[in-house]
Amino acid sequence: MHFHDDRAVDIARSGYVDAAQLHVGTDDSVSRGTAGFFKHANALVESERIGAGTRIWAFAHVLPGAVVGKDCNICDHVFIENDVAVGDRVTIKCGVQLWDGVRLEDDVFVGPNVTFTNDSFPRSKQYPTEFKRTIVRHGASIGGNATLLPGVVVGEHAMVGAGAVVTTSVPAHAIVVGNPARVSGFVDAAETNEDEPSLDATSVPDLSVHGARVARLPVIVDARGALSFAEVGPHLPFVVQRYFLLYGVKAGAGRGDHAHRELQQFMVCVHGSCRLVLDDGATRNSVALDSPGLGVYVPPMTWVTLYRSSPDAVLMVLVSDRYKAEDYIRDYGEFRNLVAAL
Repeated sequence: MHFHDDRAVDIARSGYVDAAQLHVGTDDSVSRGTAGFFKHANALVESERIGAGTRIWAFAHVLPGAVVGKDCNICDHVFIENDVAVGDRVTIKCGVQLWDGVRLEDDVFVGPNVTFTNDSFPRSKQYPTEFKRTIVRHGASIGGNATLLPGVVVGEHAMVGAGAVVTTSVPAHAIVVGNPARVSGFVDAAETNEDEPSLDATSVPDLSVHGARVARLPVIVDARGALSFAEVGPHLPFVVQRYFLLYGVKAGAGRGDHAHRELQQFMVCVHGSCRLVLDDGATRNSVALDSPGLGVYVPPMTWVTLYRSSPDAVLMVLVSDRYKAEDYIRDYGEFRNLVAAL
């Protein structure tokens, strides 16, 4: 079962077990459906759209409008409201409530006592016209006791730490912890340049992301201070048409989190420090930038996220063309599909 936040959920009933077909098996504690869906005798399942192979345990309650996919594990004391869609192979541990507007895509893990919310300003007996939609993308995991505010999107294969309070959307593959939750790293991202060599070093780390590379830039130091520069050809593989600066990034916040179809970029942290994660759809590298003598070339079709910026960080980005909105890819699922088609 697949769905997306910017399209209406349209899930056919075929392939789901009708709740009316349930019957008591030889084990008095379990009711089994003829297609393999089963529930504990103390569970209340009102929905007719439950996937084959799904297990619903004691004191869980699934309302009539909910959709639950195949091979899910719904543990004790889980409540699933009407306007909720749960994908295939999802695990929901004990004590979780899924309120109207929550969408869990395939292979999501939700730890015990995770709290979902859907109303930013709740009042008793006062209801919004429409509840905000909270989406947990394919393969993501939410640690126990985490809290998700209304309307956030947790990206594919992201990891939300136990007890984290998620107030903004989480990038794909990101690891977030704390209150408010901040990016602390990325799943399966090879760490490069963790301990920055001295300015006069000539070695640079190799990157596994296709076409990306780290470049050493000339640095001249004398009694007056230091100077660093770059030239088209020896250092920059394209003619610069534009530049922009990222600075004043709030503590723990990220920037970027998109790719470009054709644009080439060259990034230098001219003050302070930051970390970039580069993703070609197959592999990821995390690169530390903390010197004007170090740059990163980012080719087209590379997903880039800026995170762990120091308060004084200034990231200069040199680019190969003027701003074109149509060149941006802002949805990670779309990016991954485009890369796979290359």
